[in-house]
Amino acid sequence: MNLEERTSLERWLGESRAWIEEGLELLLPGEEEHPAHIHRAMRYALFGGGKRLRPALCRLICTSMGGAQADALRPAAALELVHTYSLVHDDLPCMDDDELRRGRATLHVAFDEATAVLTGDALLTLAFEVLCHPSLPRATESMGCLARAAGSRGMVGGQTLDLSLESTDPEELGDMHDRKTGALFAAACEMGAMAAGAGARTCRLAGQYGQDLGRAFQATDDLLDVTGDVGTLGKTPGKDRTLSRPTFVAALGLEKARAKARDFGEAARESLKALGWGPDHLAGFFVEFVLSRRN
Repeated sequence: MNLEERTSLERWLGESRAWIEEGLELLLPGEEEHPAHIHRAMRYALFGGGKRLRPALCRLICTSMGGAQADALRPAAALELVHTYSLVHDDLPCMDDDELRRGRATLHVAFDEATAVLTGDALLTLAFEVLCHPSLPRATESMGCLARAAGSRGMVGGQTLDLSLESTDPEELGDMHDRKTGALFAAACEMGAMAAGAGARTCRLAGQYGQDLGRAFQATDDLLDVTGDVGTLGKTPGKDRTLSRPTFVAALGLEKARAKARDFGEAARESLKALGWGPDHLAGFFVEFVLSRRN
């Protein structure tokens, strides 16, 4: 990806962030709405920065398949609500025990642990309320897709494995990452395709691209935990090693883990071909962006 392509993608991602944050602002309860404490906490969690990649993917797939941007808004918002809830719970002392997220205090530090648990619960349930709307095409399918990606067969199952897995076998690591990270990336692409009115086969192909992209994202995350610094990452580096969590770096070493991330990126590019999109499609630039990110 050359400088012009990267600049184009970053400009598009900036537009996408503004789009989803405007939508989330409208969909969330106001911070003074009773009970104000929980609504302030929800907003603290949700509007604390972040790349908004999952909503961006949903928007990208929808519009690339001829759908209207407006049709992608509710699925995109639901994805970000679920992702944010997962971060709030992941940071808790009983999980990753982290005090820093996106350059500021994690929610249980800024508020308290009980509020953090309830905030995660509230964000998760709001995600499905957002999808239950008569204006949303194929709402039931979207809800099912998100529920599968977020539940015990997906993200929650992946986090469970992350807490208990002692093996550094690459296949077992891949399965954990597919659930913990890849499932929500896949759902973002599938839900974007659904919003555009795509058929079942096309939705599956979009989901495969998302799954491969999620693998590249997680492998890069493993690398950044070792090579990054707190100022750039906005969170505490070295947590995986401190907590003895299985990662591709632990399993393969730094250079082979880098090669693994590149392999996942190439798989994502191959998935694009099945959709009829070439490397110059914005979704192709997305792959390079994920692999080269620094936070």
